[in-house]
Amino acid sequence: MKIATFNINGVKARLQTLLDWLERDAPDVVLLQEIKSVDEGFPREAVEDLGYNVETHGQKGFNGVAILSKLPLEDVTRGLPGDESDEQARWIEATVVGNTHAVRVCGLYLPNGNPVEFGADGKPLATGKYGYKLGWMQRLADRGAELIASEMPALMAGDYNVIPQAEDAARPEAWENDALYLYESRAAFRRVLNLGFTEAFRARVRGPGHYSFWDYQARSWERDNGIRIDHVLLTPQAADLMTDVGISRDERGREKPSDHVPVWVDLAA
Repeated sequence: MKIATFNINGVKARLQTLLDWLERDAPDVVLLQEIKSVDEGFPREAVEDLGYNVETHGQKGFNGVAILSKLPLEDVTRGLPGDESDEQARWIEATVVGNTHAVRVCGLYLPNGNPVEFGADGKPLATGKYGYKLGWMQRLADRGAELIASEMPALMAGDYNVIPQAEDAARPEAWENDALYLYESRAAFRRVLNLGFTEAFRARVRGPGHYSFWDYQARSWERDNGIRIDHVLLTPQAADLMTDVGISRDERGREKPSDHVPVWVDLAA
């Protein structure tokens, strides 16, 4: 079961980019972020014509997540639990029925958190968009703990908007006061991992130079000025099934690309 996460940065603006990639790589399950479309506006038929079931949790103009699956989907839920007042479309999950295992897949688009307000002591304040990010990450940890306790193969994958370590950025010094790299963001990410999750890519690949995002500005792609912010976190039962993992870097160099590229994992399921 090949499962990929991909921040498409506007599904209608990049529909052909998405379709070409789906035909080329043929993932079994795709977790999309930033579809930037209401549910009714998602180009469902074009994706279904390639053999995918489509489930969306959309929002007009920004955010929005979706699951595309060649395999049957069961028990689809939308919205990260823990805050009924949160109307942002950033979370969708479902059970994918594979040949040998059922896998709970959770697709997420974690808040960016910028701009960050700093106090007189120079420390970031948990206010505004950054406070929302940190609160969302606590809810993520709560849901992650439930997935661990369920003891079924499960994963949480998507655009985490977190640079976990210095080696995950070409120029880490440029991100020191950014919400993606502040200590508090990285610590919150680490707390999720410490529940018992395996960060799929780093379980197999070490060292710098591996990125999943390159800004459209300042020739970032041409200069390989990237960051790694798209992650796949596996429960112990899912980690036991992992056979391969990778970043589809070449997609960034294609025509009309997203600023993100797919990150994928193969599970023996």
